[in-house]
Amino acid sequence: MSSWTAIGAARTRPCTLVVCRGCCCGNKAKYPGYDHAWQLERLQAAAASSGGRVAVRVTDCLGPCDQANVMVVQPSGEGRRRGGRAMWVGWSMGDDATHEILHWAEAGGPGIAPAPAALELQFIETPGERTRRRTRR
Repeated sequence: MSSWTAIGAARTRPCTLVVCRGCCCGNKAKYPGYDHAWQLERLQAAAASSGGRVAVRVTDCLGPCDQANVMVVQPSGEGRRRGGRAMWVGWSMGDDATHEILHWAEAGGPGIAPAPAALELQFIETPGERTRRRTRR
């Protein structure tokens, strides 16, 4: 693959929702009051009907298990060019959180559209961010 192809692919990359479904996230035993399968189906259906503006990836454990369910909203190629960075969202269960995440992603996500105020309350700091902050003294 040429470097031009890779750059071209990054340019058109959609806003991507990375959905944790590891040890705690999506675990009915840990969170029995939530329909985890419904949430994933809703996210995937929205991505399928977005005309390629939103993608969904499912991954194993992302790490911050005490803040499950965790999702990462990755910026689109255009969002990244505008300075958008991946935003980690904790406690992303239920209708309201799912709706806010989808609404933001469909509007363009990080770098394109502002995050919904209610969703900002669920943003979590990643281990890498804590390390960078500690070493900046």
